[in-house]
Amino acid sequence: MWKPSILLAFIAITVPAQDPSHAGNPYRTIHDYFKLPADRTWGSSSCVFAAANGHVWIAERCGANSCAGKTVPPVLEFDAAGNLLRSFGAGMFVFPHGIFVDTQGNVWIADGQGRDGVGHQVTKFSPDGKVLMRLGKAGVAGTAPGEFSQPNAVIVAPNGDIFVAEGHDVATGSARIQKFTKEGTFIKQWGRHGTGPGEFEMPHALAFDSKGRLYVGDRGNDRIQVFDQDGNFIEQFKEFSRPSGVWIDKNDILYVADSESREHEGYGHHPGWKRGIRVGALKDHVVTAFIPDTFPDQENTLTSGAEGVAADAAGNIYGAEVAQKGIRKYVIQ
Repeated sequence: MWKPSILLAFIAITVPAQDPSHAGNPYRTIHDYFKLPADRTWGSSSCVFAAANGHVWIAERCGANSCAGKTVPPVLEFDAAGNLLRSFGAGMFVFPHGIFVDTQGNVWIADGQGRDGVGHQVTKFSPDGKVLMRLGKAGVAGTAPGEFSQPNAVIVAPNGDIFVAEGHDVATGSARIQKFTKEGTFIKQWGRHGTGPGEFEMPHALAFDSKGRLYVGDRGNDRIQVFDQDGNFIEQFKEFSRPSGVWIDKNDILYVADSESREHEGYGHHPGWKRGIRVGALKDHVVTAFIPDTFPDQENTLTSGAEGVAADAAGNIYGAEVAQKGIRKYVIQ
């Protein structure tokens, strides 16, 4: 017979986290906050970043869900009032998927697909759109160190080290994190397909906390994994559902966008959990606010609601949407 202490430990490990979507929604939704030129319409987006100067950077997929063959510039900078300040990157991307703005204001974009000699790269731009660095081989999906197969996200540590998450297909291609020096020299990699600690199924988003720990949105495994910057596993947790987007503010408040959970068997199967944005403190993993996705047919669509997420210094939240196309702003009521 099992001892009670062993049984309790087993239960604590095996019982999945329950959906805390009963948390209230203190936010009001603002539609069409960011203003595009009259000749442009929003495309799908998973790329939004709230910069330290109050500006919001967005990369959208050229009025569609791909920039292949398009001539519009997909990288957009808006001021705090939603006015477009600049745009760049025309003809340089297939599938803008991840965005990061470093402390110098440089803009990093991960291109998650490849075609005709473009894509499967991470590109670093100056704030005015000059190309400063490219990682990966243009248009080539590769699994060797320094190559990328469907890069999903990029983030830069305070010392300049670069981290890239890749692998957008569950059980095929890459499922890893690669680390580079600030000059772009490969340092190391970790991860493979699987469900154990340090294994991934679609590492989809990256964020640092105030201690410099790296949070990986392991979307296919419905969890967030935490590592030090050498790739050593620290912990994992599931209270924030299926993470498409992850953002951590300076106060270690966590914002997680779930754009895929559904009851259906197959892709996105996460019974009992609802799509939306969850907010809570890292210290206890307790969800204190939940912004539900209001798309009417979540069970029959693979994605809806915010996929990318960011929050500014005032606590306003921005959700980048693939299915609905565009960016929504959420403000405290």
